[in-house]
Amino acid sequence: MAAADSPSAGLRRRDLCSRGIRLAGKMRSDVMDLLDTYVEWQGLDASASVAAVEGVPVAAVERWDEQTGTQRLLENLAAYRAFRVLLAQMLEEQQEQLGEADTALGRALAAVLLQVSAFTYHLEELLQLESRGTPSEEVAVPAPPSQLGLFERKLRGLGVLRELAQWAVRSARDLRQLAKPSPGISSAPSPDESP
Repeated sequence: MAAADSPSAGLRRRDLCSRGIRLAGKMRSDVMDLLDTYVEWQGLDASASVAAVEGVPVAAVERWDEQTGTQRLLENLAAYRAFRVLLAQMLEEQQEQLGEADTALGRALAAVLLQVSAFTYHLEELLQLESRGTPSEEVAVPAPPSQLGLFERKLRGLGVLRELAQWAVRSARDLRQLAKPSPGISSAPSPDESP
């Protein structure tokens, strides 16, 4: 019996998934609070339309119900690694814009960045439990174009935070799917298990 199929590994996977679901819920709540703070500090309209931002992974997926558990974990891991880079860029831009002032926005960005890093580690732990290893740390997030004006950078940040909130929802859903008893993490869920 493979390590990923043993009863103790199954219990460990369900425990990690349960903790991950709680982490994703807390992260989403904090990102929503951060969005409010971000809009206020940046002087943006909360309903502003933002085009897709290059380098920002999209949470929406076609045929979600056909994905395997491993696919779900790998997509989540890639997304959160990208968000870690994007949030670090936003924090740096924030510090350049407002100086070293310890603003509520800067503290909130740093807190969410820490949560994203912790969640990334959590996903890596799940992949290791499944003996899948973790993919290399390469993240293809382009540096923000230096020619972007202040307003465009603000909109880019808004797009990053909105998509991160969507990923937190998707991650919780993916982890709920993974926590269900199944013959193995790589098995595709049945059609009646789709969200």
